Amino acid sequence: MEEKHPTIPEWKELYDAAWRFKQAEPWSSMWDTDLFGVKDPVTEKIGYCCVMGKAGVHFGLAVYLGREGLEGYLKAQSGEISPSSHDFLYLQKCLMASFEDRSLLEKADISVVKELGLKFRGHNAWPLFRSYRPGYFPWYLTAEEGRYLTLCLAQVVGVSVRFRDDPKILIPPDKNSYLVRVPIKSRSGLSWKDEWLTPQPLKKPRIIVKPIDEEKLEEIKAMSIRSQGVWEADFFYFPQPVAERDDQRPCFPYVSLCADRESGLVLNSYLVDPAKFISEFPKRFLEFAASRKSLPEEILVKNEETLRLLRPIANKLGFRVRKVRKLKALEDAQASMFEMLAGGNLDT
Repeated sequence: MEEKHPTIPEWKELYDAAWRFKQAEPWSSMWDTDLFGVKDPVTEKIGYCCVMGKAGVHFGLAVYLGREGLEGYLKAQSGEISPSSHDFLYLQKCLMASFEDRSLLEKADISVVKELGLKFRGHNAWPLFRSYRPGYFPWYLTAEEGRYLTLCLAQVVGVSVRFRDDPKILIPPDKNSYLVRVPIKSRSGLSWKDEWLTPQPLKKPRIIVKPIDEEKLEEIKAMSIRSQGVWEADFFYFPQPVAERDDQRPCFPYVSLCADRESGLVLNSYLVDPAKFISEFPKRFLEFAASRKSLPEEILVKNEETLRLLRPIANKLGFRVRKVRKLKALEDAQASMFEMLAGGNLDT
């Protein structure tokens, strides 16, 4: 279903909120570690607001959405994921309002600015709004995202004024709670109050493995293949986004790789939409094994998803599958791929 973008009146409200946010300069007192939440009055979901700009380099607001967004923020803060790493972009779930140079805006952004009759000049002067979703390229806001980001910008202004007078307002009463601005609906409109709330537990997505293609299994068994060697199997985000249409939000596809551990030779690779990976992986593996007419004694994997997808096949075909912390052959192949992409030498 096509997502609706903000109307011109909604854009005006967002740009006005961004202007008030910039005038308030919340980064003059708040660091990017001074986190607090804003509960959406429509969806009742909580986003966690992070003010950027204290270092004087990048000015704006990131709103990390729900527990998944918060988890990405905490991993970056703890150093588990470096903001400069490839994975940081792919795993973020947030809304961003920042102030940039004009050169970083797209035609669609400039078009809205012109239609609103706004003018911006200078360094870090142009508002830029983006939506970040795991596995997708940063994209334009939907109407719902724009409405919520407008509220968050306004709430940050209010909290920053209070924080400037009393930084202790964001010190939690216990380790796992955050100050959350909670809306109160009445006939006269919305009012807001403070509550200390503990984030919901992070829900890991269920991996539902579909039945194996028994016909293909029997075909492979009939080949009387002798298992030998050790393979490595893994998948990761391809660092270049793809989209079927210009107006469609580009996604980062998965790269699935299989390599010989001893020689480092890549045996099989393909790109796949992350939403289709669970169903595609077993099918592609069986097709590869049948065409190659060989199987390993053991396959090493690094993540739980690959382990659970391969285990039923391993049980049927008589090889082992084991989870390890490091896959040298595949990590070398991944590094080489990224180097070639950076140099523009890989045709996708």
